[in-house]
Amino acid sequence: MLKKNLLNFFLIIVIFCIDRVSKFLMIQSSNPYGDININVTSFLNLNLIWNDGIAFGLFSFDQNLYYNMLTVFICLIILIIVWLMLNSRGFEQLSFIMIVGGSLGNIFDRFYYSAVPDFIDIHFNNYHWFIFNVADIFITLGIMFLISIEIFGLKKKKNENY
Repeated sequence: MLKKNLLNFFLIIVIFCIDRVSKFLMIQSSNPYGDININVTSFLNLNLIWNDGIAFGLFSFDQNLYYNMLTVFICLIILIIVWLMLNSRGFEQLSFIMIVGGSLGNIFDRFYYSAVPDFIDIHFNNYHWFIFNVADIFITLGIMFLISIEIFGLKKKKNENY
């Protein structure tokens, strides 16, 4: 049991480090004003912005009290997800690991920079998706996997009842 939990926490650290390295490279590549705008393909830009809200810039606040309350709330949610991770198995546990690893990357930025650097800008013509980072990718994949598990789990249970 201890060996498996060590592997899980190692995976969380790997996800955290991948996120940190990507953000470090983007911040180091930015100009003195903190801006960067690199056109990678016709649908992908690297455009550094600083997000002081939550996912996709929602609930951005100028006031420190609200920002700090939001940060504490996010930390509590991360603790709950760690507990869920420790009490799950298999693919479900891997999903929680991805969410925790990405969340720790973003919460680190909230404490260190007081904002999260986002830089992946996907667009089509004039429609731009929200700018996000590598941690957001892991969080989103983990959530999508959990939703898939629930959908297929419910379908499986329904078939067993007939």
